[in-house]
Amino acid sequence: MSSKEQLLKNFELYVERNLPIVEGYHPHFQKALGEILLAGGKRFRPLLVLSVVDAVEPLLIENSYPVALGVEMLHTYSLIHDDLPSMDNAGLRRGHPTLHVTYDEVTAILAGDALNTDAFYRISTAPLSASVRIELIEILAKNGGSGGMVIGQAIDCEFEDKRLNLKELEFLHVNKTAKLIAASLLMGAVICDLDEKSKNSIYNFGLKLGLLFQIQDDIIDATMSEKEAGKPTGNDEHKNSFVNLLGLDGALAYKTEALKALHVELEKLDKKLANRLEVIVKGYFNG
Repeated sequence: MSSKEQLLKNFELYVERNLPIVEGYHPHFQKALGEILLAGGKRFRPLLVLSVVDAVEPLLIENSYPVALGVEMLHTYSLIHDDLPSMDNAGLRRGHPTLHVTYDEVTAILAGDALNTDAFYRISTAPLSASVRIELIEILAKNGGSGGMVIGQAIDCEFEDKRLNLKELEFLHVNKTAKLIAASLLMGAVICDLDEKSKNSIYNFGLKLGLLFQIQDDIIDATMSEKEAGKPTGNDEHKNSFVNLLGLDGALAYKTEALKALHVELEKLDKKLANRLEVIVKGYFNG
C-alpha cells in the first residue's frame, strides 16, 4: 500500500470514529451530518495536509488528523450550501442524494452551518501548541471566508449567464477553489514549523494546484456522465467555466499549460516533499 493510500485509509477510519455527536431529540440532524461526512469524495484537501506532515514531520501525523478533519468539514459545508436550491439546486453529491433532497432545505442549511463552525472547533482542540492552532485557524478563516472561498462563490452565482474574461475567470476560481487547497498545504507546513520561504512556496504551489483542480472539474463536467462523476454533470452551461470560455480543446490546452506551471512551483519545494506531492498530482491529473 502506498503512503497516499495509507493516509487516506487512516483518515477514513479517523472520520468514522470522530463523527459529530449532537445532543437533543432532533429526529435526523446527527444522521444527516454523519451521512454527508461518510459519503466519500476525493478527500483531496485533508490528504494535502497529511501528506505534507507525513513527508516532513511524520511523528506529528497523529496530531494532525483533527486538523485534516477540520479542513474536510469546512469543504463539506461549502458543498452542502453550493448544492442548495438557491445556488446550484443539485440533487446528487459524491454519488448520494444531497441533504436538501434526502431531508429538507432547513436541515441542509443548518448542517452546513454546523460543519463550518465545528471545523474550527476541531482545529482549536487539536493536540498542537496554542500558537500553531491559532495560526491554523487564521489560515483556514482567511482562505475559506470572505477573502477566499466565499467571495469566489458569490461571484460565481452573481455572474451566471454573464460571460467573464479569462483574467476574471481565474480570479473567481483562485478564490472559490484554489485558496482552500493552498491553505490545506500551508496548514501542513505550519504544523511542521517550516520557514517563511518554504511556506510561501508551498502556498503558491497550492494556488496553481487549485486552479488545475478546477480546470479538471470543468472538463469532467463536459465529458463524463453523472454516474461516472458521482454528481450532476452537463450543468455548467450557465456557469463561467474554462470549457465554456475556451471550448473543450482550449480547456485541455490550458490544463497542459497549468501542469507545466505547477511543475515549476514544485521544483521550488524540498525534494522529499516535492516527490510526495508529485505522486498526488500524477494520481489526480495524469500529469
